[in-house]
Amino acid sequence: MTHPKEILERHDINAKKSLGQNFLYDEAILARIADAADVNDADDVLEVGPGLGSLTKELARRANRVVAVELDDRMIPILEGELSGFENLKIVHQDILKIRPEDEFARSQSYKVVANVPYYITGAILRHLLQTEVQPSCMVLTVQKDVAERMTASPGKMSLMAVSTQFYGRVRMAFNLSAGSFYPKPKIASSVVKIDVDRRPEGAKSVTDDKLFFRIAKVGFSQKRKQLLNNFKGLGLEKSAVSTWCEAAGIDGKRRAETLSIDDWVSLYQTFPSN
Repeated sequence: MTHPKEILERHDINAKKSLGQNFLYDEAILARIADAADVNDADDVLEVGPGLGSLTKELARRANRVVAVELDDRMIPILEGELSGFENLKIVHQDILKIRPEDEFARSQSYKVVANVPYYITGAILRHLLQTEVQPSCMVLTVQKDVAERMTASPGKMSLMAVSTQFYGRVRMAFNLSAGSFYPKPKIASSVVKIDVDRRPEGAKSVTDDKLFFRIAKVGFSQKRKQLLNNFKGLGLEKSAVSTWCEAAGIDGKRRAETLSIDDWVSLYQTFPSN
């Protein structure tokens, strides 16, 4: 495999820190990422941020079809040149947040997402792809290790990101990555996380108003050190009404948001006074 430094020098460009560009080039790691997504010749794959195309090539070798969405216009001619031999590949020059999955994948069509995601946009990408009607069956994401730990946290260390991710599927840490697998080497550790969207928690499936569910969760996490009784007043409820609501949900109002499970949040949603 050609080293990313050589490709960049050939095209007289540099990696952009503003886009979080650290290019994976370890062939064994690229194969492990494709394995984590269990990509095979029956799969359609949406890749976010293909960069220089190293992972794209691995995915295109295995998948039925790959749609690779790249924001940086400097990468497009590189991708088109490096990957010209793959007829099952579509390269899209666009911001992933402006892509409608339903425009690329039919409503009845299952697809998988593979992405090397910069920290600054991780949450936005998750919300954009998981809150759409045409959801992927799974997502395999390369993220900062601390973000991976937040996404996979259990009650006691939950965050709004953990709730926002685990609400949509089973989340697990696949493996960690060394900085030497990237060029340029990042200063922070990275991990690969898998979200099995087709294994969404049963309780979450009963939620019909995602906006209300996340409004409740967001207010619950608004001041992490405060008890739910205090934070939930931000929903426009009197303290007595909050107490009655929490009691109906089977939740001790003196608890903090980080201690609640997905099922606890679902219970709060189901018993919310205006629901």
